[in-house]
Amino acid sequence: MKDEELIELYLSSYDSSYFSILHKRYSTKVYSKCISLLKNEDLAQDAMQEIFVKIFMNLSKFSGRSKFSTWVYSITYNFCIDFIRRKKKERKLFSDDIENAAEPIEDVKDEELLEIEVSRLKRILEEIPIADKAVLLMKYQDELSIREIAEMLDKSESAIKMKIKRAKHKAYKKYKELFKN
Repeated sequence: MKDEELIELYLSSYDSSYFSILHKRYSTKVYSKCISLLKNEDLAQDAMQEIFVKIFMNLSKFSGRSKFSTWVYSITYNFCIDFIRRKKKERKLFSDDIENAAEPIEDVKDEELLEIEVSRLKRILEEIPIADKAVLLMKYQDELSIREIAEMLDKSESAIKMKIKRAKHKAYKKYKELFKN
């Protein structure tokens, strides 16, 4: 059964078994995303529970303009980023100042980043700002389109392209700093 059918059945009957199917379908993905952003199993478990409460409470607001999985990912991502922002108030993760900053001089090719060993790549991702890490993971690990990322972050597609370009630049610069010296 498709997600949209399950949602429709749940909203018409309020039979929790339909929501349980959705929960089983997405709980591992939500938990994995929480772990990758929050870096703590207990926090990720708590976040997953709160995210599913949000999904449950807002299921009637799902409009179907995007895939349900995109909607769930958006809620998950936004919840985790909000948590991180609250935790680190002094860091403004997705500020417009970053988007309006000068364009990096060199463009980093995807192949250059993808050739980096996994262990080194993990270390690099730990060293760059969380916003840059998140946008790179959305693009390359989660294989989201520019449009999907833009919808999730409520930014224009051109802003997301520039954010990805800058994040790749920072990641490659960190790679050279850590491993090429």
